[in-house]
Amino acid sequence: MLKYTVTDHPLIQHKLSLMRDVNTGSKEFRELVSETSMLMCYEAMRDLPLKEVDIQTPLGIARSKVISGRKIAVVPILRSGLGMTDGIMGMIPAAKIGHIGTFRDPRTTGTVGYYCKLPRDISDRVAVIADVMLATGGAACEAVRLAKEAGCKDIRFMCLIATEQGIAKLNETHPDVEIFCAAVDDGLNEDLFIVPGLGDASDRMFGTK
Repeated sequence: MLKYTVTDHPLIQHKLSLMRDVNTGSKEFRELVSETSMLMCYEAMRDLPLKEVDIQTPLGIARSKVISGRKIAVVPILRSGLGMTDGIMGMIPAAKIGHIGTFRDPRTTGTVGYYCKLPRDISDRVAVIADVMLATGGAACEAVRLAKEAGCKDIRFMCLIATEQGIAKLNETHPDVEIFCAAVDDGLNEDLFIVPGLGDASDRMFGTK
């Protein structure tokens, strides 16, 4: 059985539909990716531990709750994951940011990691690895491998659109990593793009094609 969580809030689904539209331009696409990532962050961070503290209000003392002892790192996979960073950071402004770069070898279709820069204290942080698409699962698995190699123990993977194939590969390779997505699409075409998907997320986001 595949393990993943679909965040099906109406606002997320509405924004995802706008992103899929071929007529949506780069500026609006970037804004939608950021806004959707901010909304999805609620679900991905649902289990953060809390502690009770006393807060002085204008009228007295309120017994309140704050996040307890869990530091966060946002780790976008280059390039499309960059578009999700601001949205997540809007919810967790104290988080640190790492970056992981991967590419697909055109000869073997395997994934190669070419860049990894993570916070020095990544082993003490919850890492939210972000990428717009979880297609074959290659980039996600390589990013998680690099994060674990650096000492990270608590990893969540956040994407907007996934396939069952990509989910299955990440589940099998890294069964301890939770997956959060907004939709699971039909599958992949011969060029390994998600169908129906939303096209090349990086090119649409940055206007490079």
